[in-house]
Amino acid sequence: MTKNIFAALVGCPNVGKSSILNRLLGRKLAIVSPKPQTTRSKIMGILTRGETQFVFTDTPGIHKPRTLLGESMVKAAGEGMEGGDLAILVTEPKGEPRPAELDLLARCKKLRLPVILAVNKIDTLESKALVLERFAAFAPLYDFAALLPVSATKNDGIEELLTELEKHAVEGAHLFPDDALTDQPERLLAAEIIREKLLLNLQQEIPHETAVVVEEWVERDDGLLSIGAAIYCGKARHKGMILGKGGAVLKKISAAAREDMERFFGCKIFLRCFVKSREGWQNSAGLLKELGL
Repeated sequence: MTKNIFAALVGCPNVGKSSILNRLLGRKLAIVSPKPQTTRSKIMGILTRGETQFVFTDTPGIHKPRTLLGESMVKAAGEGMEGGDLAILVTEPKGEPRPAELDLLARCKKLRLPVILAVNKIDTLESKALVLERFAAFAPLYDFAALLPVSATKNDGIEELLTELEKHAVEGAHLFPDDALTDQPERLLAAEIIREKLLLNLQQEIPHETAVVVEEWVERDDGLLSIGAAIYCGKARHKGMILGKGGAVLKKISAAAREDMERFFGCKIFLRCFVKSREGWQNSAGLLKELGL
């Protein structure tokens, strides 16, 4: 007998949804950075363990959108919940429930979705007992399927989360090959790896003003994969900052991205990145479509 469970990871920006997804899968799929709104679109991750296939959807953090890009991100988060059997609400271990979290729970209630509350970053607490206060703050808000303490950084609570998810799996044939990791196109995965390096190596608002499009993808006979990627920046003055003096910053970003790509795709890669200025790309429906957003 085989079983499936579709679970959406939802929550506010920068609570660690993508880090939890990577831990659940046992390898890195979603890009991560300390900056909020790193995830821009739905990312599907697939894990098959024995008879059960877990299908996870990592969604953008819920926020108040100010651009067409922001609107598409919020829409993607809603669609992730609508297509799931269960939602995992990821939250931080301190503070009162946020309005966005209350809104997410209201949506789950409307969809009649079971919800697991995953309190992430418990490794940052002075005492693990403080997580009980977080549970107490959320418990009256929803009839949760479970309330679990988790640390994506320390890999704590991940196995317990999988065990809880398996209780909600339903009988049926696996919908993806048992060795599948994701349904994301390889070009999009490569673009996301480059964007992660932009987030990690650039300061202030610059990374959020950038987008990456893979324009060239050639698998050569000698096994080398040749990739050409365009980095769009939203302000002309940002182009020089991304390039750096003598192109040093872009070289550093490209080298780090190439190393990650070679690990992920399992082959040697020749990567060329170039920077283009495109004012207001966040409100360009055509470019957002090209970006898969």
